[in-house]
Amino acid sequence: MLSYTILFLVIALIAAVLGFGTLAGVAATIAKVLFAVFLILFVLSMLFGGSPPA
Repeated sequence: MLSYTILFLVIALIAAVLGFGTLAGVAATIAKVLFAVFLILFVLSMLFGGSPPA
């Protein structure tokens, strides 16, 4: 999931450099959402994904 976030961030940066403002905004928004989902899932896995029961 983090790789998709980085991919959309790179797409947003390239689109911004080339002057595609709307596409850059959409890609940046997708990257932000994916990063937030990644962070939430990471925290949940740290809290509840401890060592397996013995």
